[in-house]
Amino acid sequence: MLAHSLVTAKSADPAKLMLFLHGILGNRANWRGIARRFVAARPDWGAVLVDLREHGDSLGLQAPHSLHAVTDDIAELERSLALPIGGAIGHSFGGKVVLEWLRSRANQRTEAWVIDASPSRSNSDGETRATAEVLRTLESLPRSWPSREVFVASLAKAGQPRAIAEWLAMNLRRTNDGGRRFGPELSVIRELIEDYARTDCWDIVESPPLGCSLGLVIGADSMAFSVSDRERAEGIAERNPQVSVHLVQGAGHWVHVDAPETVVTLLASRPTPGR
Repeated sequence: MLAHSLVTAKSADPAKLMLFLHGILGNRANWRGIARRFVAARPDWGAVLVDLREHGDSLGLQAPHSLHAVTDDIAELERSLALPIGGAIGHSFGGKVVLEWLRSRANQRTEAWVIDASPSRSNSDGETRATAEVLRTLESLPRSWPSREVFVASLAKAGQPRAIAEWLAMNLRRTNDGGRRFGPELSVIRELIEDYARTDCWDIVESPPLGCSLGLVIGADSMAFSVSDRERAEGIAERNPQVSVHLVQGAGHWVHVDAPETVVTLLASRPTPGR
């Protein structure tokens, strides 16, 4: 089952849960700060920070490795929780997981937020060109390292920004000899990226299940949405009150890192599921 952590407001008694889903090569800690602020603003909700398959502590799950498999993982997780899941928030890869998950939510009151993840198919480079380049760099380097510092320095030497190298170091696991090993299996990560790239979710954006609200949050400086993608999303929002589009100025792909105040304000806005 997927590794996860529960976050609730102090002394709160939540009635439902919001899933927080990270992007490729992230983990559940990526959302912790935003989740704490979310439950403080909306104490009737609890937050479930999830490690998706082959990320964080959710390692070694059986093939096939696909978006459909990830949504099956979430369904298994939901069955194990004491409270019902009432919504999901996902960034990048996690955002398209949210869209696929919505297919199972017909006639269930659901709040969904997709953070800078285009519903479109993309080329075989995967989630974004930057992600594909990171994966190629990791594949060219050893799996095991004498220390975290050596791992970070090697990635920086290979051309990755030091901030990215430090972030990727969150995936290191201590070995018995005191060294470090990169946790996720890169071949599985590549399978997930490739399935993400070939999956089209526009049908769910065009017509979300009854009872669902869907907010698309787009970084104004991000390359994840093409101009035509953005125009298509805005057109859908004009026609369908279940869908909203939020363009965040001054934010790139990592919208919740670049503009956390804006993201928290959006998540606290309590949208009402349409028709």
